[in-house]
Amino acid sequence: MEIKDRINKLLIEMKKKELDGLFLMREANVRYMSGFTDSDSYLFITCKGNYFITDGRYTEQAEKQCPQYKVIKWGKPIGTLGDTVNKIAKELNIKSIGFEKDKMTYALYEDFNRKIKNIDLIPTVGLIESLRYIKDEEEIDNIKEACRIADSAFEKILNFIKPGMKESEVGLELEYYMRKEGASKVGFDTILVSGKKTSLLHGKPDNKIIEEGDFIILDYGALYNGYISDMTRTIGVGKLDDKQIEIYNLVKKAQEEALKTIKAGIIGKTPDDKIREIVKQYEEYYYAGIGHGVGRELHEQPFLGKYCDRILEKNCVITMEPGIYIPGWGGVRIEDTIVVTEDGYERLTKSPKDLIMV
Repeated sequence: MEIKDRINKLLIEMKKKELDGLFLMREANVRYMSGFTDSDSYLFITCKGNYFITDGRYTEQAEKQCPQYKVIKWGKPIGTLGDTVNKIAKELNIKSIGFEKDKMTYALYEDFNRKIKNIDLIPTVGLIESLRYIKDEEEIDNIKEACRIADSAFEKILNFIKPGMKESEVGLELEYYMRKEGASKVGFDTILVSGKKTSLLHGKPDNKIIEEGDFIILDYGALYNGYISDMTRTIGVGKLDDKQIEIYNLVKKAQEEALKTIKAGIIGKTPDDKIREIVKQYEEYYYAGIGHGVGRELHEQPFLGKYCDRILEKNCVITMEPGIYIPGWGGVRIEDTIVVTEDGYERLTKSPKDLIMV
């Protein structure tokens, strides 16, 4: 979708909410609405014109990348962001300005309150996120490439891992493979834990030595052209015991059955119901956050689970990641990035899910 089309869609939503202008500062939303590929920048979108606000480091870049916007430089000695937005608003006779209440700091809100007079400041939530909910073809292609990079890195890391290595050593190599394969950087902090640490849902790699009989959880992703992939695989080192194999196969079955429920039109809690049927014996160790939207940010709507009442729509990109985590013993998680289709889903992370031993 062209930037101008996104702006036009947003203006329709702003009109419904009686907003003359909308000030954006969340980086993912700024990039989505402008095409800008760097940071420390803001958008002021109004019914009478669109403004890209940044400092002197990025004005030249913004003028090249954001032709739908008039580029405005702010900072000393020009004034604060409040001064800058106020000046534009007065020139355009703007009467109401929305802002992202879950992103704006209290200090910036105070600045706006001091500098912007006789204009209503209206908190908003999710205006841009609602536009981002359904991905267009170009966005899906970018996520597919981020997934391909993650898959390629997984294939390579399997030949690298050996007992006696540190988790941090393996994590660094995994990230190196993704960068070498074309990622601009990692999509998020890599989770790579082994042994009993695998019960930590968001454990980080450290100097722990990988040992024979360990599970290793690798939860990671690549950033490509502003879009993120998210994948988890659990692998074994050497010989595993019967309980490890039992729980691995249970989680694998739970993910497979949950995926069978996915199609456009279902409610986001539906897969959770199916998973609970399968993991009933270990339900106390099952974490109910079984998936989330992914795109320009790692965690986007919808957030799948027991309490999710959002409808999945065609071309939503989500993860499916059931897991069982037993404190003092370890855990298993299997996660894929998928795109919802009319009658099902397309799996974008294609690495094998049968239990792999290294």
